[in-house]
Amino acid sequence: MRHTKENICSLSLNMPHIHYKMRQLGFSLLRHISSLPSSLTVPSVTRSCCLHRGVLNGSCHQSPNPGHSCQHRRSVSTALGQHIQDLSGPEQRLLDKLYEGLIGGQRASLAESITLVETQHPRKKELAQVLLQRVLAYRREQESQNGGKPVAFRVGLSGPPGAGKSSFIEVVGKMLTSRGHKVSVLAVDPSSCTTGGSLLGDKTRMTELSRDMNAFIRPSPASGTLGGVTRTTNEAIVLCEGAGYDIVLVETVGVGQSEFAVADMVDMFVLLIPPAGGDELQGIKRGIIERADLVVVTKSDGDLLVPARRIQAEYTSALKLLRRQSKSWNPKVVRASSHTSEGIPEVWAKMESYRDAMLASGEFQGRRRAQQKVWMWSLIQENVLLHFQNHPSVRDALPHLEERVTKGATSPGLAADLLIKAFSSS
Repeated sequence: MRHTKENICSLSLNMPHIHYKMRQLGFSLLRHISSLPSSLTVPSVTRSCCLHRGVLNGSCHQSPNPGHSCQHRRSVSTALGQHIQDLSGPEQRLLDKLYEGLIGGQRASLAESITLVETQHPRKKELAQVLLQRVLAYRREQESQNGGKPVAFRVGLSGPPGAGKSSFIEVVGKMLTSRGHKVSVLAVDPSSCTTGGSLLGDKTRMTELSRDMNAFIRPSPASGTLGGVTRTTNEAIVLCEGAGYDIVLVETVGVGQSEFAVADMVDMFVLLIPPAGGDELQGIKRGIIERADLVVVTKSDGDLLVPARRIQAEYTSALKLLRRQSKSWNPKVVRASSHTSEGIPEVWAKMESYRDAMLASGEFQGRRRAQQKVWMWSLIQENVLLHFQNHPSVRDALPHLEERVTKGATSPGLAADLLIKAFSSS
């Protein structure tokens, strides 16, 4: 199935329905793949383990089938070792240069590493995974020296278009760098439905922060990815932490009520809303408001001060009706102004209170572990769908079935079932 510009536009207009159908198709394909003969599935599984599992040693843990577990872990370790040995001289030197520069805090090396992670070139994607394994090992070492606690604090900031996300990040970022923190900002910009391009203009709104040597700003195009973030944002966070940035801020594109993918890759999810962000009913609606750990009413100054206070009171009462996500933290609603900096220190104080409460209860580490599992399955679904689209039997049957669906002779559901049968029967 070709990814045309029209496909991307239609995906954007039908996000919730399309996303649900893609998840259903992904799980259907996984079931079919698991039922295929082992001779067909073992090579691809071994390759995936080589690149994504990142098992660097042959140690075995308890499992229902210890012998099988040990054998599998040893084969994964051998596969990864073989993959590293397959690196050419220039490739090895490139990875060594990037890794040394990255852990040395060089911003140029960090930018080049993120570019390597974002690439779609098959071989470069493999190199990126080898680099990520080295950075993950370095980060584990840093965390062990820190008493097992994470060395960085990840904060996701989301909200509707025009909520003042970039202005808020610049004011908060400058305050944090003045206090001795190193701040990394991963800003995701929307991509055009007609040209596929992206303006990447968020950095231009952070003129002061972009000149700060203790800050790193990286804009990235959404490229049609659902949920307000890119598929590689999670890996870019790991690279930023490896480069020594102890605060990672992830700014999403302007999103609606159902787009909160960033909540599954950060420690704290902050929702920014403008004073004219709707009445109390908007807060009660299930979706993005349920995932927020902190709600910030922006632009709380001048003529908008009174509406901001009203929105704060309405959202505070609305949050009381929602089920708590954490036993250690109740979501708060605060006001802030990026123009006057009023309320900005109080917002950061709330974020620190959240981090301390979650660390004390152990939920902080548990949330990170759960997020890694979520993103593993997200990447599996994406790769399985790509494998399905490139399968010879599917590509042969696809034009005919697409034509029948467009003419109304075959329902989309039946066509999908026929394609899946063609995929699994071969």
